[in-house]
Amino acid sequence: MKKVTKLLALLLALALVFGFAACGGKDTPAPADETTTAAETGADVSNVKIGFICLHDENSTYDLNFINAAKEACAALGIEPIIKTNVPEGNECYEAAADMVDRGCNIVFADSFGHEQYMIQAAKEFPDVQFCHATGTRAHTENLANYHNAFASIYEGRYLAGIAAGMKLNEMIEAGKFTAEEAKMGYVGAFTYAEVISGYTSFYLGAKSVCPSVTMEVQFTGSWYDETAEKEAATKLINNGCKLMSQHADSMGAPTACETAGIPDVSYNGSTVSACPNTFIVSSKIDWAPYFTYIINCVAKGEAIDTDWCKGIAEGSVKLTDINEAVAAAGTAEAIEAAKAKFADGSLKVFDTATFTVKGETLTSYMADVDTDDAYTPDTEVIENGAFNESVKRSAPYFDLRIDGITLLNEKF
Repeated sequence: MKKVTKLLALLLALALVFGFAACGGKDTPAPADETTTAAETGADVSNVKIGFICLHDENSTYDLNFINAAKEACAALGIEPIIKTNVPEGNECYEAAADMVDRGCNIVFADSFGHEQYMIQAAKEFPDVQFCHATGTRAHTENLANYHNAFASIYEGRYLAGIAAGMKLNEMIEAGKFTAEEAKMGYVGAFTYAEVISGYTSFYLGAKSVCPSVTMEVQFTGSWYDETAEKEAATKLINNGCKLMSQHADSMGAPTACETAGIPDVSYNGSTVSACPNTFIVSSKIDWAPYFTYIINCVAKGEAIDTDWCKGIAEGSVKLTDINEAVAAAGTAEAIEAAKAKFADGSLKVFDTATFTVKGETLTSYMADVDTDDAYTPDTEVIENGAFNESVKRSAPYFDLRIDGITLLNEKF
C-alpha cells in the first residue's frame, strides 16, 4: 500500500507539473485566471465518487464557477465527477441527490441556497453518504454528522474590488468628469438577503476607504439569473447618475449595459474583459477547488468534514481576476496588494465598526440571526473587538445591516 501511495503521489506531481487536466462530463474550459489547486497526497481517493448539483448551467457565471472548480479539483486528484445542471430548488434536488447515491456517490454537493432542505432530506435518508451544501445556514443546528455547509470570506474579495472601484472614481474626479459629491456607484443585486447585503456593503466599504465621498444605490432583480432584469437594473442605475457599477447577479446583463453606456464595471465570479474590454476593471470570486479537494480527502481518509467551512484570501478560497490595466486607475494593483498585506497581519477588518454608521450611530453591539428560524429571530452577538465578525459563527453570511451611504431603490425577498 505504501508503494502504491508513493506511486500515486509521484504521478500526481508529474500531472500537476505538466498541466494534467482530465475529467469526465461536458468540457468547460477554465478561465485564464484559474490556478490549479495542489491536492493533498497520502490519501487513496480511488474509493471516492462525488456528485455536483447545480442550479443552472455554464451560462450562469455562478454555476460555471462551481463547475470549473469541480473539474479542476477532480482532475488534480484523478477522479471523475458526476455533474447535474439546471436542477431547480425543489424536490428535483432531492431526486438528483438520491440518483447520485444510487450511482455510487459517497459525496453529494449542491450549490444553491434553495437546495438546502432537499439536501437535508437526502442526508437523513442516506446516513452513510456525505452531503455538502454551499451558502446554507442549517448544518450547525441540524446536528447531522453527514450534512455540512460551506462558504468563503468573499467579503474580503469584494472589499478589494471596491478599492479598485474607489481608485477609478478618484481618477475620474481628478479628470474633471464629475465632482467628489457626485461619486455615486450602482449595484445590481439578486435578493435582499444577508449574503447580498454583506457583499454590496463590503464592496462599498472598500471603495469608501480610498474615495470617502462615495455613495451607492442598489437595485434588486428578484432572481439570481435574469439577463433582461439585470440589464434593466443596471440601465436604471446608470440613468440615475451612477458613475460605476458592480453586481451580485449571475448574467452578463449588467456588464453589457455598462459596456454600451461606457460605465466602468466591477463584475463577479469571473473576468468579462473579452466581452467588455472598455469598461471591465476587475472581478472577485470564490475558488471552490480548495473545498472540493478538502472534502474528497476527508472521505478518502475517513475523517470528519467540518460542519461549517469558510476560508478566504489567505487560503486561496477567495481570488481576484487579473486587473484590466486599460481601464483601471494607475496604482490599483499596488493599493490592492497593500490591503492584502493588512488582511494578512490582521490590521484590516472589512466590517470595522469605526468605518461605518447605521442611522448616524456607530454600533457597539448587534444580535444577528445566526441560528436561522422562520421568524429570523436575532440570537447571536456578532460585534467583538470593534468589528462585525462575518461568517465566524457559521459559514454563510449573516451581515444584514443597512449602513449609511447606501440607498436601496427596491427590495426583493
